[in-house]
Amino acid sequence: QVQLVESGGGFMQAGGSLRLSCAASGSAFSIDTMGWYRQAPGKQRELVATISNGDSTNYADSVKGRFAISRDNAKNTVYLQMNSLKLEDTAVYYCYAAWAASALGRPLGSWGQGTQVTVSS
Repeated sequence: QVQLVESGGGFMQAGGSLRLSCAASGSAFSIDTMGWYRQAPGKQRELVATISNGDSTNYADSVKGRFAISRDNAKNTVYLQMNSLKLEDTAVYYCYAAWAASALGRPLGSWGQGTQVTVSS
């Protein structure tokens, strides 16, 4: 089982920056794609960014050029650097990790508990 713990959320004025971190712990044969999703009040959870274990990245159009995802495989940690924050970035941000328990094991997924990001004018 893989547990994810996020940190780094908080309050920020529009135009500012925040950096989220998500550390994975537990037993896994491999941790594959990691990513960030967010859910604003009254809206569905949406993808923000993902990164493969080969460092291939994917971003939602709404955050391209402003957010950057990275990972440290030695620490099993994924980061989200958020710059030029906008009011519409306000949401609970969730970390996600796809992992396998063994070499032939089926892909599994874990979610973090979420961290609140609030952007004010």
